[in-house]
Amino acid sequence: MSVDVAALSTNGHTSYIDFQGKHKGVLGWLLSTDHKRIGILYLIAILTFFAVGVTIGFFMRLELIAPGKTIMNPQTYNSLFTLHGVIMIFLFVIPGIPAIFGNFFLPILIGAKDVAFPRLNLFSWYLYIFGALLAVLSILLPGGPADTGWTFYIPYSVRTGTNVLLALFAAFVLGFSSILTGLNFVTTVHRLRAPGMGWFKMPLSVWSLYATAWVQILATPIIGITLLLVVIERVFGVGLFDPALGGDPVLYQHLFWIYSHPAVYIMILPAMGVVSEIIPVFAQRTIFGYKFIAYSSIAIALFGSLVWAHHMFTAGMSNTGQFIFSLLTMIVAIPSAIKVFNWTATLYKGSIWVTPPLLYVLAFIFLFSIGGLTGIMQGVLSIDIHVHDTSFIVAHFHYVMFGGTGFGIFAAFHYWFPKMFGRMYNIKTAKAAFWFLFIGFNLLYFPMFIMGWLGMPRRYYDYLPEYQPFHLISTVGSWILIVGLIIMFANLIYALKKGKVTAEKNPWGGETLEWKVDTPPIHENFHTIPIVTERPYEYKNNDLILNQEVK
Repeated sequence: MSVDVAALSTNGHTSYIDFQGKHKGVLGWLLSTDHKRIGILYLIAILTFFAVGVTIGFFMRLELIAPGKTIMNPQTYNSLFTLHGVIMIFLFVIPGIPAIFGNFFLPILIGAKDVAFPRLNLFSWYLYIFGALLAVLSILLPGGPADTGWTFYIPYSVRTGTNVLLALFAAFVLGFSSILTGLNFVTTVHRLRAPGMGWFKMPLSVWSLYATAWVQILATPIIGITLLLVVIERVFGVGLFDPALGGDPVLYQHLFWIYSHPAVYIMILPAMGVVSEIIPVFAQRTIFGYKFIAYSSIAIALFGSLVWAHHMFTAGMSNTGQFIFSLLTMIVAIPSAIKVFNWTATLYKGSIWVTPPLLYVLAFIFLFSIGGLTGIMQGVLSIDIHVHDTSFIVAHFHYVMFGGTGFGIFAAFHYWFPKMFGRMYNIKTAKAAFWFLFIGFNLLYFPMFIMGWLGMPRRYYDYLPEYQPFHLISTVGSWILIVGLIIMFANLIYALKKGKVTAEKNPWGGETLEWKVDTPPIHENFHTIPIVTERPYEYKNNDLILNQEVK
């Protein structure tokens, strides 16, 4: 798509980093409605909680290095297990790409000066922080952290004496933050696209964020209501889910997974958008099957909302229900497979430039494919009944969520870091960190597939001696993974402070709009709203605008 824009140089204008509005200093950030600053605020908060979640996971793996007690008792392990899940899912994976990179780049990618509701955007961040603080309070107050697991399953979550109420309310508040972000993105995409930017001229990352936003809007209220009902049951003793009070625990499972399976696509769809953005740049080719990838994002959001009950094949379900949800699970794999096929087709015979962003993207495709194929296995009734509630499920989930979304977030960091901060990180160090991460990840999680197939239950504090070799390999893998994380973030933090300063607009040779504006972008992104004509994106002399028809 070609784009005509006037006055591209900053000429006296400052970047969003230097911009001083009504407030200065820290208040200039905390009260800013600039989408880029809000993206940076999310970045700081999300990475802080990610570090906490990784630390908790490290201690959990250390406990499991050998049978019996190693460093903690069962109650502590259950609490850490719950905290790890809540932090990683609600505070890192779900908001990761939309809150950081969606906030920062979505308006730029569609040629807008900001999101549709800037103040609501800032309010979403404050809701995120408030929800996170409530989760922290649940750890510190008497009663101790919740020990129910991140799913808060009934009836235990009604009966335990730990601080489940605060943890539930924290998740409820975080859900509101997610809903408001989704509303903002949908409105922004519908109303603020640059002149001439039709639906099929949008970058594919925008398609992914758009599909994700609809899932956030439609699915998140269900989990909010469900968690609120659990609070009512704990406080007032109303028999909703607890069978001792006349409630139905299976109803809770239905309501929980009606949200939580679509939430998997809230987590993975934005990462797929990042992959679709990066591959054509470093294959130096046009993306193969643009419309198929765009439609597949919508299809994943649609069909992913219909398959929740495959989490419940062992909970008691009619044969008809089992057949339908098994079939739908197979169908939802098709649009994901379309994306993988189109990505590999784009790479085929491309002039591939191996960079850190591309390495993380290739790892994403490999790891997500393993996670996706093992997910299809769980859609098969006979296999699912065998591996249900084993560490096979833990491995599958982490291959999709961390191997997929996590590596997608790391790819986005390395791809957009020069544009966001105007500095370049050390490429060799970034590649070294990648190999530590990739090897450590597979050593950590692949043994769980084998353990689960052999019958190792998930969520267990202790285990039989025959599983010890697998747990030992897994724990060593966690150490290698953490070394990779330390190297990666140390490299990025060092680059932030002392990295090579680059004002180069387009270090990777990308064609989307963010590579056509200044580095880092100015306060309102563009001096003149761009006019989009045809692909690829290019800037031409402004005099041509008067003579070109907007297509």
